Amino acid sequence: MSAREVWGLLQPRIPRLLLAVLFGTLALGSALALATVAAWLITRAWQMPPVLDLTVAVVAVRALGISRGVFSYCERLAIHDTALRAAGNTRVGLYRKLVEVPAETALRLHSGDLVARVGAAVDDLADVLVRAVLPMCVAAVLSTAAVAIIAPISAGAALILAACLVGSGVIAPYLAGRAAVATEALAARHHSARDTATLLALEHAAELRVAGRLDQVIAESEREHRELGQAQDRAAIPAASAGAISTAAVGISVLGAVIAGIMISGHTSPTSLAILMLVPLSAFEATAALPGAAAQLVRSRIAAQRLADLTTPAPSTRRRPGTEPVRLTPGDRLAVLGPSGCGKTTTLMAIAADHPENPLTAAFFAEDAHLFDTTVRDNLLVGRGDATDDQLTAALHDVGLGDWLAGLPDGLTTMLRGGAAAVSAGQRRRLLLARALISDFPILLLDEPTEHLDAADSDRLLVELLTPGSLIAADRTVVVATHHLPAGLDCRTIRLGSDRGPAR
Repeated sequence: MSAREVWGLLQPRIPRLLLAVLFGTLALGSALALATVAAWLITRAWQMPPVLDLTVAVVAVRALGISRGVFSYCERLAIHDTALRAAGNTRVGLYRKLVEVPAETALRLHSGDLVARVGAAVDDLADVLVRAVLPMCVAAVLSTAAVAIIAPISAGAALILAACLVGSGVIAPYLAGRAAVATEALAARHHSARDTATLLALEHAAELRVAGRLDQVIAESEREHRELGQAQDRAAIPAASAGAISTAAVGISVLGAVIAGIMISGHTSPTSLAILMLVPLSAFEATAALPGAAAQLVRSRIAAQRLADLTTPAPSTRRRPGTEPVRLTPGDRLAVLGPSGCGKTTTLMAIAADHPENPLTAAFFAEDAHLFDTTVRDNLLVGRGDATDDQLTAALHDVGLGDWLAGLPDGLTTMLRGGAAAVSAGQRRRLLLARALISDFPILLLDEPTEHLDAADSDRLLVELLTPGSLIAADRTVVVATHHLPAGLDCRTIRLGSDRGPAR
């Protein structure tokens, strides 16, 4: 992703960003000016002049010491306001793009990866303003100012200082950035894998425990976390090396200033010599942050690419067998049958894409759809906002939640604290199915609606879903993706995976 595209994603407020650069320059500029004035004051006081000759310098030292803290605080306010607004702009832009691109673009990713990208990746991208753009701008201004202060005193010392500033502010960050590319990419990959494994354990703990795989999934999450830490440690090595280069540059510049001072001491005032010695110590304060800025540029570039991939449709490839365009007519019942990972969800997306006449005709109900931390009623009204309480209650009875509803303390107004955490995996699936039943879309695409239910209830619901006029009106079209079909159910079928057979 180019710098222009990154800038377009962030859409930072330029005036506020320039204000932050100004405050940052004034904050570190105060330190540079403080070193200059302090050097003059020390050497001038050694000459024991009248006290009034030192009054202005004394006041200036105090003012510069106070102003640095004030300007630093103002800088933090301005740059964090800019970065937080930019992160918000990026998320809004992502959501808008996700609405515009085909649904399978986002659905091809696990929810853990989506969370990592919309959360951590956006934060890493916005951090480029705080940790890279701001320090680079401030360092450029102050480095130029430091060389300009030294040049009238000693051209040789100014050249040495300029060379050392280039080493600390350009070469060290370049090397740190080059070395961090591979390790940061590795860290980003482990971060996503860790989040995916952790969310898998949190969202499906009950069924994983029944299957005897919970300990394995938790161990995988811990392994990914360890590998993430190791990758981050490796990423810190080049940054430490760059820091060493910066420290060496400070020493070389001070040594050069000493040598230059000795050479010109016969015809230069003591105050000028003191300025020549002390200014380089403050000049490198701005460039010391640049190796970290280079590493942040790498992280932000990786984050920008991950965000771009999030909204970039997958390259067109040959459809899986069985996902050829399927034309549906009102009242059709279609089962997409196959094991996990065989492409059932992709087939549902292909069917939706083959009916683009009116985007309001088809509704896709995902197997991992969200339950909100609100009432049972509000969770069901997501499917149809004008549904009555009688319709909601009937839908809950149809999916086998009548007894559950009767046992709730406040009925439909009962709060589901934590959303999906308030119900079992089976209850969650039934609630999502009830949400689909109350919707009024002519075409329903149901992804694994009976997963995590016992065999008897699963078979009953599948038969009723795929029988016209049973649970769903006969003039509505229903497509169900499932692992199995009850014996004796006669409906049109697309078979995927190893047990694939001809569609009927």
